[in-house]
Amino acid sequence: MEILRVPSVPSSSRSKITSWKGEISRQKPFRFPSHARFWPSQLSSTRRLRCISLVSKATDLQAETLLISDSARAEVLTALAQIIDPDFGTDIVSCGFVKDLHIDEELKEVSFRLELTTPACPIKDMFEQKANEVVTAIPWVKKVNVKMSAQPAKSVYAGELPKGLQNISNIVAVSSCKGGVGKSTVAVNLAFTLADMGARVGIFDADVYGPSLPTMVSPENHLLQMNPETKSVLPVEYLGVKLVSFGFAGQGRAIMRGPMVSGVINQLLTTSEWGDLDYLVIDMPPGTGDIQLTLCQVAPLTAAIIVTTPQKLAFIDVAKGVRMFSQLKVPSIAVIENMSYFDIDGCRHYPFGKGSGAQVVQQFGIPHLFDLPIQPSLSASGDTGVPEVVADPKGEVAKTFQNLGVCVVQQCAKTRLQVSTAVSYDKSMRAIRVRVPESNNEFFLHPAMVRRNDRSAQSVDEWTGEQKLQFSDVPEDIEPEEIRPMGNYAVLIAWPDGFNQIAPYDQLQTMERLVTT
Repeated sequence: MEILRVPSVPSSSRSKITSWKGEISRQKPFRFPSHARFWPSQLSSTRRLRCISLVSKATDLQAETLLISDSARAEVLTALAQIIDPDFGTDIVSCGFVKDLHIDEELKEVSFRLELTTPACPIKDMFEQKANEVVTAIPWVKKVNVKMSAQPAKSVYAGELPKGLQNISNIVAVSSCKGGVGKSTVAVNLAFTLADMGARVGIFDADVYGPSLPTMVSPENHLLQMNPETKSVLPVEYLGVKLVSFGFAGQGRAIMRGPMVSGVINQLLTTSEWGDLDYLVIDMPPGTGDIQLTLCQVAPLTAAIIVTTPQKLAFIDVAKGVRMFSQLKVPSIAVIENMSYFDIDGCRHYPFGKGSGAQVVQQFGIPHLFDLPIQPSLSASGDTGVPEVVADPKGEVAKTFQNLGVCVVQQCAKTRLQVSTAVSYDKSMRAIRVRVPESNNEFFLHPAMVRRNDRSAQSVDEWTGEQKLQFSDVPEDIEPEEIRPMGNYAVLIAWPDGFNQIAPYDQLQTMERLVTT
């Protein structure tokens, strides 16, 4: 038998409700369905009115409690909205960082979790401190419990990737397009710096002809293993960083033609059990040929880091690499000028001149430039198997890589946000909203026009150029079912007729716009 259902309310109010329930329960017992919301007609009218009055009081108190809870919740969120994420330029509430908000009004205690985009966030301590301060400043709050966490590792393009790459949040290419400039040194030290910042990190050595990773790090197990059930490659590990290199395959340095190399790289990269990674650093091989293009097409690169030296000759080759990444819509976020200077008796000397790195930054609009010194320990660390940032975590080189690590974390977060929100569907306007990454211009397109402008083989004959998709084939009121990123250059739009359209940003920008903001 159920007399009354009363939702959970603060214990300060429970005594009143308990006394009312007790008074109701002292009425003459009877049986009725558990879902009933009123007293049976067998009760006298006086007793029915009395019970209804008591239930009404409980309901009013419940409503009052809910109003108080909503008001308290709004007050906490308003306080937290004062904290601005400097990378995204908006508050942490709008960014969706505030999770699991719970308010105990009796104890005057507020608990919540801040879920950041990466565990390597360089200002996570600042976020935690500020969150404590602004919520504690609310007059009725006596205690604040803040937990810090990070979003699960997952690629923005997870649905379009091989299984091994689906749980990698960011893939960063370290490239120079020229041999002997210290690219592998930068890649390895950057990876271990990100790991020291709290991120889950892997390194992929993409140089099959001359793999450097086996020399630069010294894991206990020097051979890659294969999972007998899944037939996937198990990376080796060193200080918590996962490592995959052809040099760990027991083959040494390969002698093979380009197409074979592309196949080996593809297999090693996509069939390795990387697991959940926040950052996968790819040590790119020299050049801008088939191998490099294969890597850029197989792995959805989040960003690229360019390594150069002060000489003008290095600039010529590096410029080719920057242009390659630009054509593939991969943002180059930093330039590292290696072997830039050395200090003696308080004076800084530049034996190879200055300006190569600065010239790359200026000519291509790359936002960050870092200089690495000519330092014997940095060179020696590449032969000892212990990266410099591990051997001397407080040294000058380690500080430079810490700054580079902060840059990578911040720029990757910006890029992921731009890509994930570049194209979406606005149901209220019945229009596709477009904001191409690296552009502040936002505009809207009619869905039917986007569908009619498909240039795939299903819509246009590849040989004759004849338009197979006719204007009348697409209904005027068609709406996309799903829009998701497709690399850094396009989106995949799923339509109700079952067609998946790949729409490059460049193509969307050429279409007639409904509204421009």
